Amino acid sequence: MQPGKKEFVQIEFIQLLRNAPPAITPKWGRMSFQHMVEHMVLALKNANGKLKTEKIFTPADKLAASHIFLMSDKEFRENTKSPAFPDDPLPLHFKTVEEGINKLEKEIADFFTVYENNPGLTITNPVFGDLNFEEAQQLLYKHCQHHAKQFGLI
Repeated sequence: MQPGKKEFVQIEFIQLLRNAPPAITPKWGRMSFQHMVEHMVLALKNANGKLKTEKIFTPADKLAASHIFLMSDKEFRENTKSPAFPDDPLPLHFKTVEEGINKLEKEIADFFTVYENNPGLTITNPVFGDLNFEEAQQLLYKHCQHHAKQFGLI
């Protein structure tokens, strides 16, 4: 049976990352494995409110459609480009991929803690706008699934 969204994001995704082969390469895209991990750290820092954004890249007249997609079972397509990130991967911040995974695990834990302590909280996402817990968790689930598939981990 497939784990719930929280369990996938909080436990299974981290396990998949930790068990990935050292020389893993993507099936698509320009990010290395460590770039992807660090990209996810930034995404989680936005989701838990530590990395605030005021700019929403999606035009206001397209936000409703993007929200319908977000809450659907439809997956992100291969090579989906976020307008919040540059075309080329950002410079690496962590010395090792293990350090990045450890930071990602902490940011994931902080995401759940922030919403447990503030159930009515909404946090602005640069693509999908203001998200409550259910919406933010759905986005993280889709995002983790997308990158796990990108590297052939699922």
